[in-house]
Amino acid sequence: MIRITYNDGKALEVPVGTSYLAMAEKVQPEFAHRIVLAKVQGKLKELFKTASNDEAVQFITAAERDGMLTYERSMLMLLGKAIHDLSESREKEQYLVKFSVINGYYVEFRDRRKVTEEFAARLKGRMHELVEADLPIEKKSVRVEVARPYFREIGMKDKDDLLRFRRSSTVNLYNIDDYVDYFYGFTVPSTGYLKYFDLVPYETGMALLMPHQRAPETVEPLSPQPKLFRTLQDTSDWCEEMEMDTVGAINRKIANNEIADMILMAEARQEMKIASIATMIAERPSVKCVMIAGPSSSGKTSFSHRLSVQLRGLGLRPHPIEVDNYFVSRDRTPRDENGEYDFESILAVDTEQFNRDMLNLMAGEEVQLPTFNFKTGMQEYKGNSLKLGPNDILVIEGIHCLNEALSYRIPAEQKFKIYISALTTINIDEHNRIPTSDGRLIRRMVRDARTRGYSAEETIARWASVRQGEHKNIFPYQESADVVFNSSLVYELSVLKSYAEQLLFGIPEDSPAFSEARRLLRFFNYFLATDSTQVPQNSLLKEFIGGSIFHV
Repeated sequence: MIRITYNDGKALEVPVGTSYLAMAEKVQPEFAHRIVLAKVQGKLKELFKTASNDEAVQFITAAERDGMLTYERSMLMLLGKAIHDLSESREKEQYLVKFSVINGYYVEFRDRRKVTEEFAARLKGRMHELVEADLPIEKKSVRVEVARPYFREIGMKDKDDLLRFRRSSTVNLYNIDDYVDYFYGFTVPSTGYLKYFDLVPYETGMALLMPHQRAPETVEPLSPQPKLFRTLQDTSDWCEEMEMDTVGAINRKIANNEIADMILMAEARQEMKIASIATMIAERPSVKCVMIAGPSSSGKTSFSHRLSVQLRGLGLRPHPIEVDNYFVSRDRTPRDENGEYDFESILAVDTEQFNRDMLNLMAGEEVQLPTFNFKTGMQEYKGNSLKLGPNDILVIEGIHCLNEALSYRIPAEQKFKIYISALTTINIDEHNRIPTSDGRLIRRMVRDARTRGYSAEETIARWASVRQGEHKNIFPYQESADVVFNSSLVYELSVLKSYAEQLLFGIPEDSPAFSEARRLLRFFNYFLATDSTQVPQNSLLKEFIGGSIFHV
């Protein structure tokens, strides 16, 4: 017998070779949500694995990030099996998991046929049948030279491309009955775990809706976000047309020494988008305030500079305003549920003073602008005065810029709102997408180490809190923007790899961030690295890796 201690220090004695699944079934009544993974010495393990020694085990449910990621990729496996069962031919079953919608994934068929209500209902029904059947999701290791021709034969060309650059000689494949697929990361043990989902037609494809880790047994109805969706679809379609929509395709261009051309195309497209936004602003003479908001590591500062350059080219004179300089004094700063200062709350901003100063500026008055001293927790005045001329315009940046509570006194016609985010649309392959939040976390990790002296361990530790603030203060307002701007660059992860890997390898094995570091390191194994010397000085990416022509 071996002794297993789990989660809160309770103990369990089991025979040598007992699976984590068998242990999970014994202790499941003690957990509010179903256990989907185990973690041993900082390493995640699928439940079919077994224990041979005394060890401490942390059981993971879908209420935790690793658990929900496992649930989501298992749901995609279930979707693939259901499509496979209903398809008349291999060609008709080829589908693409394109990008995230508000609480799930947007999926299209490769031949772009429209998903009907009738087909979606049949597909959803088949998925429920598979859940009821509780079929095992099995895993096996095969040699890459066996897997590649198999995926070519069944039409999964992106997986063939991906495995071409794999360093390991083997690859783990999953199957449900006769359906075989490859997934980046772990799955649940069987289809019976996957009870909570919905499937609805959306645009020309369908939305696979899933629960959030905050409520793993609740699936919210689809909440369309047409502006965000159009931006994602536009970027995705362009990447596909340029044959840069998957990691394998990007690796192929790097291997063929086409990286310079890829960087130039990506940067040119982004500059065109910024120029288009500047033109939209210039064509609305009533606009005096350009309001820019977005989640962490979206490149807001560099974007503001580049937009300002374009505005100047159109005869306008932009003036930057940082909302952070309007923080209330420290003694008035609200606190969160843990008693910590909540700097992301709208109540942390002196909205009355902000509106008064902006209105006075737009009325032609000279205004003394504050600078917030983060050490003393007080506003200071250092002679920074501003008076607007007829062609002057304010470029205002802050997390609350889309929230009307910030600029409630400024007339709507005088504001132009921009939502910016690094919306990753390249995928690992047909069925494995790269979460947008991963791209931003990697950006932030590299920037924090360079400019703030934070380790990757510290950045990962803060990330959950950062994400919580975004869900509360930024995402609810993104559809109110006049324009959604995608700041991601198709080549950036190949550049960031060299910067991020050394930071991730520095996280010790006993750190709570170790499993996340391992996940990201495995993720970077898919990419060929490229050096940063060809990245232009005005690129948004330079805000994170350094060397920007702008003061960022």
